[in-house]
Amino acid sequence: MANELKIRVNEQVWTVAATPDTPLLYVLSNELNLQGPRFGCGLGQCGSCSVLVNGVETRSCQTPVSAVEGKSVTTLEGLPVWYATQRKLRNVPALHPVQQAMIDEQAVQCGYCFNGMIVKASELLSKVPRPTEAQIRSAMNGHLCRCGTYPRILMAVQRASQAMAEVTK
Repeated sequence: MANELKIRVNEQVWTVAATPDTPLLYVLSNELNLQGPRFGCGLGQCGSCSVLVNGVETRSCQTPVSAVEGKSVTTLEGLPVWYATQRKLRNVPALHPVQQAMIDEQAVQCGYCFNGMIVKASELLSKVPRPTEAQIRSAMNGHLCRCGTYPRILMAVQRASQAMAEVTK
């Protein structure tokens, strides 16, 4: 039987009807019509379904919706606001710097991995503003790209790091 649950997603509180063990991914996609997190493997191994929960990358296909009550969930769609809030920017950019860098580096091909790659890279850069190549590779480990654009993804994370450092100056 479905319960009414209140969850905070992209800085907005939603009341959703779901059983407590319903995967967060299903609620985000089916109830809130958010298309950033994607169903990939369903086992939490590919990263396509990644979201930030209180700023920490979380696999939404394996996270029950009840586990995020009282927490803040940020999806791909909410990353620009999350970034602006973190940086105390007056204006919210159209895209998070990682999203823009992925476009600039043409790192996205089929589109399945981009959600998880962008979410994880955003989390990394929020904690380590100028990561080394090894730190980027380590952080991105566990996010699978079907098209093999890993070198472009690496360049995009480096580009975003540089862009974010320039905003701080």
